[in-house]
Amino acid sequence: MPDRIEAGTFLCITAATFGRAKLNNLISEHIVPVICKLEECGCKFKIEKRSIEIEAPKRLKSVDIKTMPYPGFPTDMQSVFTSMLCTAKGTSIIVENIFENRYRYTNELKRMGAKISIEGKIAIVKGVKKLSGATVEATDLRGGAAVVLAGLTAKGKTKVDNIEYILRGYENLDKKLNKIGANIKIEKGVS
Repeated sequence: MPDRIEAGTFLCITAATFGRAKLNNLISEHIVPVICKLEECGCKFKIEKRSIEIEAPKRLKSVDIKTMPYPGFPTDMQSVFTSMLCTAKGTSIIVENIFENRYRYTNELKRMGAKISIEGKIAIVKGVKKLSGATVEATDLRGGAAVVLAGLTAKGKTKVDNIEYILRGYENLDKKLNKIGANIKIEKGVS
């Protein structure tokens, strides 16, 4: 079965980098809430049986998100969406209803210039024009994907430490992203 979180992550990366892409071998019914929120951000979709084409606008619009059990908005997409919304126009409100203490990664995004404030289970994200490259760390699997996404949108070089979190959940992420135009290199002997 295709990984719905990986599919959602690639859709968010495409949206955050103002790109256009076609994802194959996925089940769109499994990621309906992700698609709906990306549409609210201004993305356009062409959905077929086992593929999705996404086209992002020049700048995303802010959205509000509440995580819910399946089939609601997935908690595992919350960090990636928050990272994407760091450069969206306006203010986004993210409510994490599933897990406590799920916003540790936001400190890493702040190092890159993100404007995020946390109030309990709520994150308030004020969009900025651009993030800046920095040395950050993956605090967990999904937080790691969030800082990779931020690094792809940031001006300058971003170094992500503790990548073992990312590598255990995203197979060949660097190779897949490099195929679509990223410039990611994993340094041997460095985590």
